[in-house]
Amino acid sequence: MSEHTSALGFAAADDGEELARAELYGLLARLWMAAPDEALLAQFRVAVTQAPQQGAFLEAPWGALVAAMRATSVDAAAAEYDALFQGVGKPEVFLYGSFYLSGFLNERPLAALRDELAALGLARDETRGETEDHIAAVCEVMRYLIAGDDAAVCNLERQRRFFRAQLQPWGEKLCDAVQAHPRAQLYAALAAFTRAFLQVETQGFDLLEQ
Repeated sequence: MSEHTSALGFAAADDGEELARAELYGLLARLWMAAPDEALLAQFRVAVTQAPQQGAFLEAPWGALVAAMRATSVDAAAAEYDALFQGVGKPEVFLYGSFYLSGFLNERPLAALRDELAALGLARDETRGETEDHIAAVCEVMRYLIAGDDAAVCNLERQRRFFRAQLQPWGEKLCDAVQAHPRAQLYAALAAFTRAFLQVETQGFDLLEQ
């Protein structure tokens, strides 16, 4: 996972808007992969409460996420993450796309994702235990497709196709599951912001296709 120390600074306008998108995907990847550490919580204590992208749609969920990050602690966030997503045996909430698309882990949706990643020249980090359909991994791919240097791969059309196939069909279902869980507090706020951001992305790609 790359560092996201600038994820709360958000550039403005034009190329900065794309940078903000990439940083948001990076921030989502970081928070869905693991509970925030003290360094990330410290960033949120001084984070701007203004929405990280123009328009009012993200303002309320971003403000709620900032408030939730400021209200939690390293220990409380870790306990919540473990209760929701780790667990012994079956977790309370699954973070994998295959589960929401097929009802099972490691099924056809994961195979299709692996094929698409191979076409993009991307391979799994073997040091990680998570499969490629983990929400954090998918967000990290989107970050790469926005901010990467390889123009043959990192372009708007590749972003559109990957988002449509690998994130849009199930991302909001994950958010539903998190927000419905009685133990979710910080992660309920993260799910609400994730949902709003995915809806903004969906609308953007809708306009691109018109």
